[in-house]
Amino acid sequence: MEQIIFLTLIITSIVSLTFIIERGLALRSTHVIPPIVAEAQQACRTPAQVETLRTVCQANPSPLSRLLLTAADHLDRPREETVEALEIRARNEVVRLERGLVLLEIVTGIAPLLGLVGTVMGLIKLFAAMSSATGDQGKFAEGIALALNATLMGLIIAIPSLIAWSYYNKKVETLTVEMETHCDEFLRRQYRQLEH
Repeated sequence: MEQIIFLTLIITSIVSLTFIIERGLALRSTHVIPPIVAEAQQACRTPAQVETLRTVCQANPSPLSRLLLTAADHLDRPREETVEALEIRARNEVVRLERGLVLLEIVTGIAPLLGLVGTVMGLIKLFAAMSSATGDQGKFAEGIALALNATLMGLIIAIPSLIAWSYYNKKVETLTVEMETHCDEFLRRQYRQLEH
């Protein structure tokens, strides 16, 4: 049974580490909001420049690029419809950015519990050794070692997972606000131009 607990803890740590690395790469600012796309959005001041922005967005696929393309595709419609289409696309992009974060949250909760199960098993082994007439010191030490190792391993997995989960959640929030700002600036400028 101890092997199952430790094997589960090892699998949990591999899953956690995989998603920590994958999300770290996926949530880089330059990957989500490429500077070239942000600059093209800033330079896009008139309806005639929208095609240039569209070309830059298509050449540099990213969440911001997809949002700006959605906005550009809906400029011929009333502003409310464009904003609604952009909000729907933004929700999809946020879901993509948050991919894997729920697994980190689960690992954060489950790893200490698995460690606790190992601890309880170690204590059972310890008390079984204490209750025997011979008082086997080897079994006594084995029970203590199992309890401490399981607790330690559970915490070693949970702490980095919690840190990564908290950091990535905040990063998604920050990137979302930044993308929203870029899209808002783009729409304001374009609709101001279209109204004149």
